[in-house]
Amino acid sequence: MAVEEDDFEKPLRELEKKIEELSGVPGGDDRSEEIGRLQRRLESMRQDVYSRLTPWQRTLVARHPKRPYTLDYVHLLFSDFREIHGDRKFADDPAIISGFAHYKGSPVIIIGHQKGRDTREKVRRNFGMPRPEGYRKAVRVMELAEKFGRPILTFIDTPGAYPGKGAEERGQAEAIAHSLRVMARLSVPIVVTVTGEGGSGGALAIAVGDRILMLEHAVYSVISPEGCAAILWSDQGKARDAARAMRMTAPDLKDLEIIDAIVPEPPGGAQADPARQGQILDDYLSGALGELTQMDADERLEARYQRFRRMGKFGQAKFF
Repeated sequence: MAVEEDDFEKPLRELEKKIEELSGVPGGDDRSEEIGRLQRRLESMRQDVYSRLTPWQRTLVARHPKRPYTLDYVHLLFSDFREIHGDRKFADDPAIISGFAHYKGSPVIIIGHQKGRDTREKVRRNFGMPRPEGYRKAVRVMELAEKFGRPILTFIDTPGAYPGKGAEERGQAEAIAHSLRVMARLSVPIVVTVTGEGGSGGALAIAVGDRILMLEHAVYSVISPEGCAAILWSDQGKARDAARAMRMTAPDLKDLEIIDAIVPEPPGGAQADPARQGQILDDYLSGALGELTQMDADERLEARYQRFRRMGKFGQAKFF
């Protein structure tokens, strides 16, 4: 059962392989018809599989190595991006991307987590787990946004803040707390999008916003399912049970009023068609920014404060 749940895309990969093999074999119109039939079947299977994902399977999709990251969305949606490096205190942290850009002709600030594609980049970006200097860089850029009156768009995709010895020695908790306080007080519009994993304070540190969007197959929680299972049962093998109990999926969080909107994903997830995902997200971002820019600063600040004060629903969790 566990293997089937983990490898839910196996039938899709097998059909993709068959289509690829047929595409490389000459066959005239008959071959083209067969390929077309298989492609339609693949599309139907994708829609079926992705319409009934379990919370654990959504977690696996959120972690997919081909899923679009912050820089992918920057290239898809923004122009004139100018990255800002360094926290002016210790170093630059490549796990956090930040800088100036234009969105539909208007100046904005971009901040987001960045994972790596290959081994070298993953190591350089610390697998998307920021150190204190990453959050201090983010705060530095937020303060520039406030100074120049630019809206802030953040993109969340991290397993969590880096818990290493050096990060703790340099004040990881203080850096996160300071970022939370700064974001809560900014007068400019802030739109947050959870694109993949939203893990713990490492995600929340740049997620105090006026509008919280979340991709359909993303996850957002105070801890990973493995971490929760290790604490509750001393067994990471129960991560599937933890994922279900934690209510960390987009539909759950929309129901709990933690997020404002669920951004649909193409069949097969954002990783199957990043360009299409960018187009879908574009509509939601422009809509959110349009609403927020119509509000005055005091109104936005009060609404932001009240949305976080309202958070919290309590009940009995069902683990099995």
